[in-house]
Amino acid sequence: MVEVRLRAVRVDLQSNTPVLLLQESEGLGRTLPIFIGAPEATAIAFALQGMDTPRPMTHDLIRDLLDALGADVLRVVITELKTATYYAEIILRHGEIELPVSSRPSDAVAVAVRTGAPLFVADDLMDSEGIMLAVEEEEEDEEDGDDDANPDELVGEFRTFLDSIRPEDFSS
Repeated sequence: MVEVRLRAVRVDLQSNTPVLLLQESEGLGRTLPIFIGAPEATAIAFALQGMDTPRPMTHDLIRDLLDALGADVLRVVITELKTATYYAEIILRHGEIELPVSSRPSDAVAVAVRTGAPLFVADDLMDSEGIMLAVEEEEEDEEDGDDDANPDELVGEFRTFLDSIRPEDFSS
């Protein structure tokens, strides 16, 4: 497994669709782009910004239920891509038992952001779907840098990637 960090939640200007950018923490710096729905992007953005809502959002409720049941989120793993759909697992620990729970990647990341759980991508998935996005030198020197990336550059590079792929690239 490759440990990743949530590099950004952006909107692809061409399709007007939110996209998660998960960048490997060490190594080559590959990034796994995953298109997600607008509600999930909003939920992740709210959590990243520490915004409180008058009532708990679904992912806050999940966190609170896990806490009430005495379960911890150990990690989130983006596991595979099948017919253009990504799959993920939330790995829970309850007592001495580890339980994998199937999830959409967007929901899994939203839960991870709220619980502080680390994010991972399966090795073979990162090898096949990870892309290189150029990172400016000053960003590499910053400790967190997550919110300081130039969105136009990231979107432009991602658009170049999208222009180069074909539907058959996503077949299993």
